[in-house]
Amino acid sequence: MVAIGFDAIDLKLLAELQANGRITNVDLASKVGLTAPPCLRRMRTLEQAGAIKGYHADIDPSALGYSIMVFAMVSLKSQAEADLRAFEDHVGKLPNVRECHMLNGEIDFILKIVAHDLQSFQEFLTSKLTSAPNVSSVKTSLTIRTAKDEPGIPIPQE
Repeated sequence: MVAIGFDAIDLKLLAELQANGRITNVDLASKVGLTAPPCLRRMRTLEQAGAIKGYHADIDPSALGYSIMVFAMVSLKSQAEADLRAFEDHVGKLPNVRECHMLNGEIDFILKIVAHDLQSFQEFLTSKLTSAPNVSSVKTSLTIRTAKDEPGIPIPQE
């Protein structure tokens, strides 16, 4: 989707929803200078256009016992499109893999993985990741501290 055709109200709507996806339509309308019915219509239009992909709760991983976050840099033996898609399909089925990004350069994919502890991560690594078809190597980095974790994207102010 190309960011063309958003007016100032659309941008305000997107910024408000990104900051608080649970805001009521009445409160949202008030914040962007509309009444509720046109605000809801604009929201639905933004959803249908694909600008708003969904809504979710930002859950603290430690609340569910996920104390480990690891970034894994994965190199594949083959970069043929079918092999790339097969790897993406494989990691798509692994709930501990929270993000998967294909890169250019010597590393093919970077994954964000969560685990309850180091032992469960090591088990995941050896049984699900390094043993996956077409995987040549996996280099991992354990997260020590997170200085910034801001979901979404910067939204221009008009």
